[in-house]
Amino acid sequence: MLESGPEAPAHPRITPSRQRPRDLFSEALAGMLQRPARSVLTALGTVLGVGTFVAILGLTATATGQIGDRFNALTATEVTVEDTGGKDAATQPLMFTPDADKRVAALNGVEHAGVYWTVRLPPGTTVRAAPVGRDASGQQIPVVAASPGLLQAAGTHWATGRGYDTFHDTRAEHVAVIGEGMASRLGITTLDTAPALFIGDTPYTVIGMLADTDRKADLLLSVLIPRTTAEKIYGPPESGDRAKMLVTTRIGAARQVADEAPYALRPDAPEAFKPIPPPDPRTLRDNVTDDLGALFLLLAGICLIIGAVGIANTTLVAVMERTGEIGLRRALGARGRHIAGQFLTESATLGALGGLVGTSLGTVTVVATSAARQWTPVIDPTTVAAAPLIGLATGLLAGLYPAWRAARIEPVEALRR
Repeated sequence: MLESGPEAPAHPRITPSRQRPRDLFSEALAGMLQRPARSVLTALGTVLGVGTFVAILGLTATATGQIGDRFNALTATEVTVEDTGGKDAATQPLMFTPDADKRVAALNGVEHAGVYWTVRLPPGTTVRAAPVGRDASGQQIPVVAASPGLLQAAGTHWATGRGYDTFHDTRAEHVAVIGEGMASRLGITTLDTAPALFIGDTPYTVIGMLADTDRKADLLLSVLIPRTTAEKIYGPPESGDRAKMLVTTRIGAARQVADEAPYALRPDAPEAFKPIPPPDPRTLRDNVTDDLGALFLLLAGICLIIGAVGIANTTLVAVMERTGEIGLRRALGARGRHIAGQFLTESATLGALGGLVGTSLGTVTVVATSAARQWTPVIDPTTVAAAPLIGLATGLLAGLYPAWRAARIEPVEALRR
């Protein structure tokens, strides 16, 4: 007869299985060490993604500093003054005075200044190296009237010979300066024989060949003649192509020079000139940084996605291969969340390890590249601190679906396989 009543013994209560964090990490570590080669290859995607992320941000910041320095050295020290003519534009084709170079050069902060304009040649006029015939290409070559100061302001580098000076300009001498490539095109290879070129029927002695210029590279493809010579033979510039002045300054003086130049040139008509100062270097640097950063971050994101896909694929394969193990653990009392936690821990650990290694490789890449280029490496500490966390998050997200699949495996079905 069965006992009943308050004195009947109670059925023993089944204690649900639990998984301590220590056991969780032990199982995850054992799972990774079972196939070390696969684990390394799985983490490699995250290593490449995070390493690319750190290297790209570091190199972008480093290159931005170099862009700023080079901008300051060239563009930030360059001012252009345009001759607009003002109210006398119709009657005064050239507002620059003969001593315009000296007037502007006297301003504080100015290094060199020179006037120039494109000469309007008569129709059919060509540049050639012989009294008759055409130049080798059969095309017209631009002729630029330039004061001696322009050759200095442009930062010319000479292949041979030299530029004309104030003496040539004052006397309206028939001399010319051409680029080295243009000289080769005309068949001029040396200045030892005092070669001449002909603009139409007018001869000019070539006294210098340009190898390169720091500014106004188009001068290398033109024939430069003294300003006064051009005025005497071809007249002042026409209204459609008015003269300009190139001014080079010391760093920090460009905007002040731009404000003072019109008054130095023509105190009686400063409105006849339009100074064009360089843009703000900080604004340009910020724009360059934003553009490069957006592009390179996109590339780094693609690398991280590739790494995440690799982790997800490998983890899913591991779930399928370890179906029997999962079923046995479920039969012994492990819950679905315990199984999911194990695989999530494995993928997150692989992602974190890949993030740490990738951060180290990215930092080394930035330092090595900067050393090779003699730059100052710039790495944001926030980037270095966040990169391993990005690897951890990548591994965690990549393991969500495989962990969910593992948690849904039924013990009976697993043990049948």
